[in-house]
Amino acid sequence: MKISAVEPFILHLPLTSDSISDSTHSITHWGVVGTKITTTDGLVGYGFTGTHAHLPSDRLITACIRDCYAPLLMGEDASDHQRLWTKLARHPALQWVGRAGITHLALAAVDVALWDLSAKKAGVPLWSLLGGARTEKLEAYNTDIGWLSFSTKALIAGSARAVEQDGFTRIKIKVGHDDPNIDIERLEAVRKRVGGAVRIAIDANGKWDLPTCQRFCARARDLDIYWFEEPMWYDDVASHAALARNTSIPVALGEQLYTVDAFRSFISAGAVHYVQPDVTRLGGVTEYIQVADLALANRLPVVPHAGEMSQVHVHLSYWHPASAILEYIPWIKDHFHEPANVESGIFRRPQQPGASTTPLPQAFERYGKSLG
Repeated sequence: MKISAVEPFILHLPLTSDSISDSTHSITHWGVVGTKITTTDGLVGYGFTGTHAHLPSDRLITACIRDCYAPLLMGEDASDHQRLWTKLARHPALQWVGRAGITHLALAAVDVALWDLSAKKAGVPLWSLLGGARTEKLEAYNTDIGWLSFSTKALIAGSARAVEQDGFTRIKIKVGHDDPNIDIERLEAVRKRVGGAVRIAIDANGKWDLPTCQRFCARARDLDIYWFEEPMWYDDVASHAALARNTSIPVALGEQLYTVDAFRSFISAGAVHYVQPDVTRLGGVTEYIQVADLALANRLPVVPHAGEMSQVHVHLSYWHPASAILEYIPWIKDHFHEPANVESGIFRRPQQPGASTTPLPQAFERYGKSLG
């Protein structure tokens, strides 16, 4: 399974709403930025990272794949996952210019494509290649009903629809207003509407500081919040540890962390309760497994952040024993051969060979962007 071609691509796929916002970002499209890798025996693998569909920065990712990683991959055996990951991630010149950010996003796309190839070569879904499913059912939580830009009325209606019509028992709501009292009022309204049995998580996307979070958590104590995700700046271990010690609401984080070492810092400090690795930032499946194993060793649940809209994470979550539940955002499901689908709040387990990362041809025709 020798690599014969590495071809980057950019897709900007429309959201299910015209636009959405959380406390720090506003977007209208989701970027699927990655690579197609072809082997000498005719197999084709796809891998991608997730972006905010900003073309100049997306082109930095594809340039890294094309100009830096592709020459290192040509002629290599695509099944040598750990060796190739190390060759790219620890290359002296590339390590010098970045151990995170653009280089790791590009690495993620490459690594996922290589795992997609291996599963296709074996003729099985990725979860089966890794060792088989540990569970019959993987529960989903719905994030797409909870954006900060939604009015309170729309938030309540969307939450009720997700629970009463779509069968979700878990939802996630964005917080992070300049006045946290607004978020308390919105959460109280949703809790009243959906009842006490529904598990509600919240996500501040790194917006607040420690004093604000402490005051907010004190007021939210009676709302039975399942977790508080990214309450503060992403790299601030000390503040997350302080918050974790002083509130009964569990802390979740990880989508902005790029290495197993970063996760180890938060875990060692007692600063996280729900570990949220993302293959699109961690350099792909290879390092994701290291983080999931680290969480398991510390008896912490893994709840991936879905930067690839759960296309790959559904495989990893069905397989890895630390996995608990998985995020559902249906932005790109109409553009893939085997989309991540949820029925009555449960993820359908993938059946096709590969990592569920193969876009439909029409996705490239309608939404493909020039690499510049």
